[in-house]
Amino acid sequence: MPNWKIAAVQMDARLADKTHNLAAVRSSLERCAVEHARLVVFPECILTGYGFGSKEEAWPHAEPIPGPSTQTLAADCKRLGLWAVVGTLEQGEKGRLFNAAVLVGPDGHLATYRKVHLPCLGVDRFTTPGDRPFAVHDLGGLRLGMNICYDGSFPEAARVLTLLGADLVVLPTNWPDAARKTVQYLVQARAFENAIYYAAVNRVGTEAGFHFIGHSRIVAPNGDLLAISEDDREAVLFAEIEPERARQKRVINIPKLYEVDRVGDRRPDLYGPLVEHFPGAPKRGTS
Repeated sequence: MPNWKIAAVQMDARLADKTHNLAAVRSSLERCAVEHARLVVFPECILTGYGFGSKEEAWPHAEPIPGPSTQTLAADCKRLGLWAVVGTLEQGEKGRLFNAAVLVGPDGHLATYRKVHLPCLGVDRFTTPGDRPFAVHDLGGLRLGMNICYDGSFPEAARVLTLLGADLVVLPTNWPDAARKTVQYLVQARAFENAIYYAAVNRVGTEAGFHFIGHSRIVAPNGDLLAISEDDREAVLFAEIEPERARQKRVINIPKLYEVDRVGDRRPDLYGPLVEHFPGAPKRGTS
């Protein structure tokens, strides 16, 4: 099975300046194509910015999907022969606003993921929680799942994508300073516990009083770091993905004596409380 070269574009965005941001994303696609990347991943809300103060402020910068921006990106992907995951805001049905990641490729718009877990931060204070099941998309040899930022703090999200067959889970993010522990502890754990590739792609810059830290990572199924940024400057990370490696879940340290399979050794018959809402637990929008 052929390897895939992927790129993670750690970059800044201008709040409410979609024209500038789209041009920057398109320029990065061109640079990554020169480096023979087949999949390029961008940060959360990279087309729109994140630090809006109200839904009314954010709405004019969102688009239906497919829409003008995704159509432009799809044309670029067709011409360049690659796939891209790009963060944006989506104008949904009945006036709903979603924090979304679009997957576009040589054949056009393939899928949209709507962020499921929403923190009390930035535009997520005004968006609607994602309403679609987690899904895995076959790009022609690489099986891709998408989460967004805070989703990475919930191990169930990546585990469901793993059970659906993902080789790689991408996590476009907007990590501010307070998210440094997420970088330190969670990113490699999501790859290691699921035996998948995991690419967390953060933005940089300052917006609405928040400083974004960069520190993007591409992680191997054994938890090793394949490509990293250790600062808050713009950068492009590249890594080789071997889909077959992510499909071999059983780790044989000593044959017949020391073998583990963190997917196959699950006990779902005992996991019922994971899908229950416990009495007294706060729901979104309550305290």
